[in-house]
Amino acid sequence: MQQALRNANYSAESPTQLAREFNIRFEGKPITVHAARKWLVGEAIPTQEKLRTLAHWLGVPAEWLRFGGAGPGEAADGGGQQRFESADVKLINDLLRLDEHHQTLAREFIRMLVRVNRER
Repeated sequence: MQQALRNANYSAESPTQLAREFNIRFEGKPITVHAARKWLVGEAIPTQEKLRTLAHWLGVPAEWLRFGGAGPGEAADGGGQQRFESADVKLINDLLRLDEHHQTLAREFIRMLVRVNRER
């Protein structure tokens, strides 16, 4: 979770910020700063519903938050797959904040750039 927070440009050392940002996004009962601290230090694991909210917010798979392993965007064996940098994760999060029409435009623009780059 700490890595996902850092990748999304949030503090991995602030349970207060984690609780505040999480509670803004979660429709259920708010978490306490104490609960957020336990998540950050690995003393507790959020419920599945809370993991889904965290994963959506931070742009990572819920399974990765729960079970760990290779970071999002990394191959488990370290080979072949490209690792996402924090700027990439932020860009993906920004894309997901757009309405559907603008998401479609952004995806088409990226596909066009990839095609042009391949032709070089």
